[in-house]
Amino acid sequence: MRALITGAGGFVGRHLCEYLLAQPDWELLGTVYPEPVEDPRPRPCLSLVHLDLRDAGQVGELIGDFRPDVVFHLAAQSYVPTSFSDPWETLENNLRAQLNVLEGVRRAGLSSRVIVIGSNEEYGWPSPEDLPLTEESPLRPVNPYAVSKVGQDFMGLQYHLAYGMDVVRLRPFNHTGPGQSPRFVVPSFARQIARIEAGLQEPVVRVGNLDVARDFTDVRDIVRAYYLAATQAEAGEVYNLASGLARSIRWILETLLSFTDAEVRIEVDPALYRPADVPIIYGSAEKFRRQTGWGPQIPFEQTLRAVLEYWRHIVQAEREGSR
Repeated sequence: MRALITGAGGFVGRHLCEYLLAQPDWELLGTVYPEPVEDPRPRPCLSLVHLDLRDAGQVGELIGDFRPDVVFHLAAQSYVPTSFSDPWETLENNLRAQLNVLEGVRRAGLSSRVIVIGSNEEYGWPSPEDLPLTEESPLRPVNPYAVSKVGQDFMGLQYHLAYGMDVVRLRPFNHTGPGQSPRFVVPSFARQIARIEAGLQEPVVRVGNLDVARDFTDVRDIVRAYYLAATQAEAGEVYNLASGLARSIRWILETLLSFTDAEVRIEVDPALYRPADVPIIYGSAEKFRRQTGWGPQIPFEQTLRAVLEYWRHIVQAEREGSR
């Protein structure tokens, strides 16, 4: 099975590569951008190419030459605060890149399955009676990133309906794990704790809104779902990927702090608040479970401990490198 993974150098892309390489008979080609990325453990079944997906000619040539059986389109600008500061950059990047991927597959005359990655952000600000969110819940995007994901979602549906292309749309809820950027809440907390333990910052963890609650899943369970979507899902359908539980950001912070002996103060940083922040959101993945048997397998406390251990390792390496 030949798979093209856009955004293979990103957080989820790296985990997906590792998962697929552990399965028999997968050959992977990954795109990386904006900086070239090399596989730290070069393997014959994985090749990485530096490519701007906004370049339609290069995308079409890559797809026509590689002729993938599956395209996992992961590449996107995914940081919500950035979408507020530069809405057009997020919209242009996310929509144009996917358009070029779909057009590349179509123009090459391929029957590739294309996995389109949406987001729970598409649902926006649900009312309590809307929860848990299902695939039938109304879409009410409240930030530019969410608008871009609605566009990607419906673009995938349009290509399925108009051209009969084998497109599967996924709406993953929040996911985290080792290797995620500290711009996001769980690794931000973990990195700060690790730096405090190492004596590299004052014993203060700076936080935003701790009272919101989100549906979190381990990224390793999410990439397993992507694999199942590629091999078992129904073309043209859309599926939520969710744990079905809402965990408050306060609980996440308290759980991470329970893993350390460091004395830590909590300080609220208004700069970490979003202009629009949904109080609580969680979803149902029952439709995907019925189709594939998928469900989260990794306890979330184990995920949080793994993220903290990852950042302890990174901080220790930084500390030794500065000596």
